[in-house]
Amino acid sequence: MARRLGMQVAVGPVEGPGRARTRPWQASPWWRGAAALGAGALPALAFPAPSWWWCAYAALVPWLLLARSAPTPGRAALDGWLGGTGYMIAVHHWLFTSLNVFIVVLGALLGLLWAPWGLLVRALLGGTDGPPRAPRALAALAVVPSAWLMVETVRSWQGLGGPWGVLGASQWQVAPALRLASVGGVWLVSLVVVGVNVALTLLLVSGAARTAVAVSLVLGAVAVGSVWAWAPRPARSGAPARVAVVQPGIVSRAPGAPELRFARSESLTREVAGRRVDLVVWGESSVTHSFSTHPSLARRLAAMSRRVGADVLVNVDAYNRDAAGRAGVFKRSTLIGPRGPVGVTYDKMRLVPFGEYVPARALLGWVTSVGRAAGEDRVAGRRQVVMHVPVRGGGTLRVGPLICFESAFPDMSRNLANDGAQVLVVQSSTASFQDTWAPAQHASLGALRAAETGRPVVHATLTGVSAVFGPDGARVGEPLGTDRSASAVFEVPMARGATLYDRFGDWAVYAASAVVALFCSVRAARAVHSRRIGGGGGGGVGGGWVRRPQPAPQAPPVRTAHGSPARPGR
Repeated sequence: MARRLGMQVAVGPVEGPGRARTRPWQASPWWRGAAALGAGALPALAFPAPSWWWCAYAALVPWLLLARSAPTPGRAALDGWLGGTGYMIAVHHWLFTSLNVFIVVLGALLGLLWAPWGLLVRALLGGTDGPPRAPRALAALAVVPSAWLMVETVRSWQGLGGPWGVLGASQWQVAPALRLASVGGVWLVSLVVVGVNVALTLLLVSGAARTAVAVSLVLGAVAVGSVWAWAPRPARSGAPARVAVVQPGIVSRAPGAPELRFARSESLTREVAGRRVDLVVWGESSVTHSFSTHPSLARRLAAMSRRVGADVLVNVDAYNRDAAGRAGVFKRSTLIGPRGPVGVTYDKMRLVPFGEYVPARALLGWVTSVGRAAGEDRVAGRRQVVMHVPVRGGGTLRVGPLICFESAFPDMSRNLANDGAQVLVVQSSTASFQDTWAPAQHASLGALRAAETGRPVVHATLTGVSAVFGPDGARVGEPLGTDRSASAVFEVPMARGATLYDRFGDWAVYAASAVVALFCSVRAARAVHSRRIGGGGGGGVGGGWVRRPQPAPQAPPVRTAHGSPARPGR
């Protein structure tokens, strides 16, 4: 009877353009969830300390394959969420020592941002239409990386934790990637890295689109090579500045540790006397008392300045007041000359959530009971400054200070470069995370900021890793690791001119936003058109690639045991 009605009776699993055989682990929501968490965590291996930068170009492929195979849009969104959770926890796993299990909660909340990304992956790389052909594959190459960048941009807001672990930052030691950063910031590097992952996924799943994808990869390689060869570079200018970095290396949190750290820093500073330095830099929280209440500290530092013949940039983590009369605990960069504090000071503007303040403390204050979250909120500064440091031989060195976490924000270093800073100085402390990946990850950010702005970056810490990067992002000299208690003098090359990122800022983010907005608009318009002509569903972002409904195919003549319409009696 079924055959007479032209119906197809399937025995066993049916495989076709939109139906792939389901493996047992894929059918289990628990195994699939665990696979999504693990796939999302893979890109963390591209960051320091492993620094397997090359794996970033394929690390997203397992996650992409999983999301594209989701049986429903809801499952694709869940795969995106769980993968994002795995990614956030993996790149911030070192926060367990401070936030304890609360880091899992934060990872899950931030991971939600990847749920729409999972929907897009299924719609463009898989879904009910099966493997994409060339037009949909080319759309995926543009839309999926752009959507990833939208997620990175949103979760990089300071209140949501900041841009730590941006995928493009994993390429901090790759020269072509640093050249891309000089054109479009770390955001452009992220776009390229995700684009390569999408291309590899398409080559694996879609034979019909392989030629188009291969051509796109070749064109992308040519574009990156052209940027590397022809993008404008800041020109070297004048003699290098001689900057001394002081790293006391005292990790102890005992009550007397701050005084021991100060004394050790004094001793290390004396060692650079006679080495003709232009500036001495101490790390974050290198002074733990206000100069107004402890003037003897200012006198000791002024004596150090006279002895070495250069100003000393320290960081005061103590109760203070600012120019507007606000009182509280500030983290303040202060320049000390032969006669004491000189020039303008800089108060840290972007504070670390939970580390230096607790967002919505009335609601989340309980976090302080399960980890080492901030017991008291610090006060944020209101403006960036450029300090003018007198140097040997006359003239001044224009220094743009950043404090710790702020080196993760591309816009802050760009603002300082555009305000005339010749060198960016980051004062940092990762003593709380001494035996984790955090110190190396933090130092690596200096390479990105240097390449983006065309300005050298000096990254000075209390306990390592301290490092210096030239205007092109290449490392200068040998870094001071977490096992060192030492001072070192670096010949910091100066440069003039502006990078394209200096001039045009986050244009890559705006372009990606436009791509995603255009895609959503086209999808919405096609969905409305499909409904108007009776096409039904399939118009949502999580559905198949929207197309006009086609008439159902005619069933072929079917022979039976008693004959057929064409040949009765047979």
